[in-house]
Amino acid sequence: MYPCSDPTTWGPSLDAAVHAVQRNEVIVLPTDTVYGVGADAFAPNAVARLLAAKGRGRQMPPPVLIPDIRTVDGLAREVPKSARALMEHFWPGALTVIVFAQPSLAWDLGDTHGTVALRVPDHAAARALLARTGPLAVTSANKTGQPAATTAADAEAQLGASVAVYLDAGLSPLGLSSTIVDATHPAGLRIVRDGGVPLADIISVVGEDALLSSTEPGADAGGEPRK
Repeated sequence: MYPCSDPTTWGPSLDAAVHAVQRNEVIVLPTDTVYGVGADAFAPNAVARLLAAKGRGRQMPPPVLIPDIRTVDGLAREVPKSARALMEHFWPGALTVIVFAQPSLAWDLGDTHGTVALRVPDHAAARALLARTGPLAVTSANKTGQPAATTAADAEAQLGASVAVYLDAGLSPLGLSSTIVDATHPAGLRIVRDGGVPLADIISVVGEDALLSSTEPGADAGGEPRK
């Protein structure tokens, strides 16, 4: 367990987490929503360890956290203008956007069907870590079916020794998972999980006409919620 609340002293803690990621180990990190369990997105064996720690199969691939919006075009293709508008407005923040992944990427996140769920967390420690590690595959730090961890101690109680480094930044600011928007359907966006960004706020940016209903034919293209 490594303290990670004070930017003036968190250097050794981030060092430990970076070194663990480089060794393809699994870490727990704070975010603005809930604590996440993460690993190098480009190391298939590390992602497999993450899924095993979570108790989750390949059919539910983890989202990818990135340090800023500039990383999107290196990971995604054919990002709709409406999705990019949401990214620009709500990132960093509690919004995850499912987009088509670049086909040339050398990674294996699970059964993604060619998509990836991206988010920039609104948490200084998380972004400082991501700036050093690059994209991390991250899902909520809990066993599948259990409550999401809002403290590092909660995460440790559930994940134990399967995690090499726990970064402790106190209580999660939001304590609620991110909203997930699927941007892979040509007819519009679909909200596949309610969370930290309210529907009304999304509509205020892209307009109601940009959204598909969850029952509209074909609206489930591109994957399901990742957390």
